[in-house]
Amino acid sequence: MKKIAVIMSVYKNSKLNEVKEALNSIYNQTLKADIFLVVDGKIDKELKEFLKAQPINLFFLENNVGIPRAHNFLLKKVLKNYNYIARMDSDDVMVKNRLKLQYEFLEKNKDIDVVGGYIKEIYDDGSEKVIKYPLTHEKMFNFFKKRVPFANTTTFFRKEFFEKVGLYPESSPTNEDSLLWLKGFKLNCKFANIPKVLVIVNASDNYLKRRGEYKKALSDLKDKILINKELKYGIEAYFYAIGMLIINLLPPNLKKFAYKVLR
Repeated sequence: MKKIAVIMSVYKNSKLNEVKEALNSIYNQTLKADIFLVVDGKIDKELKEFLKAQPINLFFLENNVGIPRAHNFLLKKVLKNYNYIARMDSDDVMVKNRLKLQYEFLEKNKDIDVVGGYIKEIYDDGSEKVIKYPLTHEKMFNFFKKRVPFANTTTFFRKEFFEKVGLYPESSPTNEDSLLWLKGFKLNCKFANIPKVLVIVNASDNYLKRRGEYKKALSDLKDKILINKELKYGIEAYFYAIGMLIINLLPPNLKKFAYKVLR
């Protein structure tokens, strides 16, 4: 059984320079891992040729199926042969010891199923901010009333987690992570975060724009209502859900300000 597989997807809007940086940050890890990357539909020819030349496990999907299905495709490839699975977004950068920190944490904490960590967001104007997440399972459960308790791009799983809860839910096109944590909490899985920045996130204006799309904002609200019902969070959680809907629908400049100040 091998140790760690990193799963990542690219699609038509992925940029060559960002994918290069993401892959280089995995290659340069202090603890090595095998990379499994899926091309979700048609992509730029230059990016495609670059990926074909990389020392990775590369797969192509003819049509764009979306993040949940693309990552489930990869999970089916790795779960039989790897003890740990790390998720990574193709426009982000791992800090050099990310995988080592998370691997050692799970080796020492056998009761934890998934571990994440902090992120540092870099904005178009050059400013940056460290986004922190609660560290313990209990605090993460309470935090889920407001928003997701993990930075998705930092998540590092035991393979047994997926044996307990199944793959990413495909019912939502944008909130596969939130619905996965919902299943995990309901099935008594244990979560944690490490109090260190593990991934540098490219929080460009396009990144915030995608979060403010009308369909995504409504999808987020629908899924958050489901989570609130299933986990019995009470009326307070619904106010947070409405507040997040309002923020996501703000004009870009106001939304950027809200994300910087409120997170």
